[in-house]
Amino acid sequence: MNATPKSRGSNPRTGPIRTIAHWLEGDRAELPDEGRLAPFDGATGWLNSEPLTPEGLRGRVVLVDFWTYTCVNWLRTLPYVRAWASKYEEAGLTVVGVHTPEFGFEGDVDNVVAHTRNLGVEYPVAVDSDYRVWGAFANRYWPAVYIADAQGRLRYHHFGEGEYARTEMVIQQLLLDAGAQDLGLDLVSVEPRGLEVAADWQSLRSPETYLGYAQSSGFASEGAGADKPHEYAAASRLPLNSWDLSGNWTVTRHAAASNTAGARIAFTFHARDLNLVMGPRTRGDDIRFRITLDGRPVDDARGADVDADGRGTVRDQNAYQLVRQPGQIIDRLFEITFLEAGAEVYCFTFG
Repeated sequence: MNATPKSRGSNPRTGPIRTIAHWLEGDRAELPDEGRLAPFDGATGWLNSEPLTPEGLRGRVVLVDFWTYTCVNWLRTLPYVRAWASKYEEAGLTVVGVHTPEFGFEGDVDNVVAHTRNLGVEYPVAVDSDYRVWGAFANRYWPAVYIADAQGRLRYHHFGEGEYARTEMVIQQLLLDAGAQDLGLDLVSVEPRGLEVAADWQSLRSPETYLGYAQSSGFASEGAGADKPHEYAAASRLPLNSWDLSGNWTVTRHAAASNTAGARIAFTFHARDLNLVMGPRTRGDDIRFRITLDGRPVDDARGADVDADGRGTVRDQNAYQLVRQPGQIIDRLFEITFLEAGAEVYCFTFG
């Protein structure tokens, strides 16, 4: 788990699986009192609900889920959060999503509304574009889950992916403590698709990599022109987890922007999945692209957002799944070429 502020969660750390009976009989006293449920009054807006308060939620168990819509670590937790919200609502659970943006475009409320709908998020969402709810919880991670009991006391938190069984058993315990009747103690079963599918942690050897100069790592191109157009040449070699640019790009604090058709990015990676957060510089533009693996078409290693020839289109600012490899995972050279100018590329993620 990367411990830097505002970091996204990473590889889940899970302990032995306990039975629900063991949990309920032996582990009840392990839930600490972590203080009071923080207020949501710093939210800049609400989706799917009128504004909620800790006082108004008293009597209900509350799960607070911090997210931002391009975070692949959060996307892989979403099937569980959706399932918990659906299964336990009538038993007394309220899920509150807090959308705190990482990138500037994620603070655009129209984008948040669209992706909330597209991702099937039907529970209340506090739009936290000013980081005030984030600050009230002293939060540092996407995703992050906090669970409060019916008296408004925080009793559990988890940062990053994983621990789904333990988290659900905490929900069940607090609902039973609050008097829930006929509560089914089976665990939810989910069917994730696309970016929601869990990472192949055993084969994953490549880290999340930012292309903006504020957090960039592994950049192999010679010469750089921060915040101004620069003609880049491909590096002579790309070791594992390094990347380069070729063509005319403007590298800014948070992104790299292509200035001409034919601008290219290459990355040597080791993972089943390769995803790329990107979008058009100008809203409404469609930017076509083509990808290759080791200089060849992706074929059956294509992700959900490209065809077998490796072609796709950037239409909005989002996380795009470009590669999902079958079979044995080895080091691969990924290349993406933008066929029109105007793409903004923020970060690579892997799974």
